[in-house]
Amino acid sequence: MDDITNLITQGKGKRLYATENPKEAVVYYRDETFAYHGLKRGRIIGKGEINNLICEYMFTMLTEKGVPNHFIRRIDNRCSLVKRVEIIPVTVKVRNIVAGSLAKRIGQPDGTHLRNTVIEYNLKDSEQDDPLVNLTHITALGLATPQEIQRMEEMSLKVNQIVGECMRDINIELIDFKLEFGRFEGEVLLADEVSPDTCRFWDAKTHEPLDIDRFRRDLGDVEEGYREILHRLTGNVLKTNDD
Repeated sequence: MDDITNLITQGKGKRLYATENPKEAVVYYRDETFAYHGLKRGRIIGKGEINNLICEYMFTMLTEKGVPNHFIRRIDNRCSLVKRVEIIPVTVKVRNIVAGSLAKRIGQPDGTHLRNTVIEYNLKDSEQDDPLVNLTHITALGLATPQEIQRMEEMSLKVNQIVGECMRDINIELIDFKLEFGRFEGEVLLADEVSPDTCRFWDAKTHEPLDIDRFRRDLGDVEEGYREILHRLTGNVLKTNDD
């Protein structure tokens, strides 16, 4: 982390630092945890280290399978070097099985299998609770072009296929997940993270959550759920240190 010069921004689970190279940045993964738009806060010991390793695995796999993204390399246990993208202020949510807010909106119980994958868009605006928007909202507000939206959707569906197959191989269901994208040298890249902070992962046999829902719903053993994801993906049994 010697080349870090200053903090660019800080989010719920990460800090982003500038480097001497204006085209690169360093992501620092934190243990702090937020849910329900910041109304619930806590700390999952070792979460930052685990998410950093999971993201290294996910982004490396996605790169190998043709999904362009911001990841360059992991620096240490908590930090990774990434391309410094201009974030598009729209989150893409991909849903395969009903859970969370969707259950309330459509009146179906958690665990209901959808007949097709559902794509949703949310405005990245925490003060407005990240409202649900549609494609015409996005273009009307000038947040992204129709071509960028199409590219984001295509990449999201490809991520769903790749990560879904990967998780099935280790007996985990990919319920839903959210993605962020950014512009870099004229290209749309997958950015942010792919981790238990941003994905719902359920054990395929027990249907127990192995993700941030353990914190949201006070299920206990939150860090063990994160460690289980890492262990099944990589075989790594990580002994973590405090943030």
